[in-house]
Amino acid sequence: MTYTGDVRPGGPPATRDLDGLSITKISVGPMDNNAYLLRCHRTGDQLMIDAAADAERLFGVIGAAGLSTIVTTHRHADHWQALSELLRATGAVSFAHEADAEHIPEVDRMLADGDTIACGRVALEVVHLVGHTPGSIALLYEDRAGVPHVFTGDSLFPGGVGKTAGRADFDSLFADVRSKLFDRLPDETWVYPGHGRDTTLGAERPALAEWFERGW
Repeated sequence: MTYTGDVRPGGPPATRDLDGLSITKISVGPMDNNAYLLRCHRTGDQLMIDAAADAERLFGVIGAAGLSTIVTTHRHADHWQALSELLRATGAVSFAHEADAEHIPEVDRMLADGDTIACGRVALEVVHLVGHTPGSIALLYEDRAGVPHVFTGDSLFPGGVGKTAGRADFDSLFADVRSKLFDRLPDETWVYPGHGRDTTLGAERPALAEWFERGW
């Protein structure tokens, strides 16, 4: 079955295989949060992005291979409800951006813009996007055999950037998303958000001026 990224709360996960990496997306919790499990084909190492909720369902996706790393994209509690339970059960190392870390339980290592996180032989680049929260991040995988893939947390969705508290925060987030994602990456870049369906930068690019004008 072709991967579309269309998952539903309580429904089955969706998996796609890339060159050297597989991505499994599952919707968990009452706010339809997306959790992503990345698996390195060469080493079998696994990394989770946002242990959001429903620990038992996440364990079912993780399976016997275990988990080496959990990255939390930002401080909002709907993105880390299952974090402590997964850390205790797997011994994984917990990562978050330094500006949000004090609001997230059990962060082992602080992240900054431009850092690299390893999932086996696969490298993920940390992209700091200020505005939804001070420490919101995206994770970028530049697949040399295909297109880039970016996990954006709540900073970029189909139809706009993430929710902000006012115009100043919106302007910050919009500027970061535009300069660090849209200005840098091609239209084919696949976007995996923190809630809901996937998109591509190309699908969203024509609406950038409209987003800026409306301010959300």
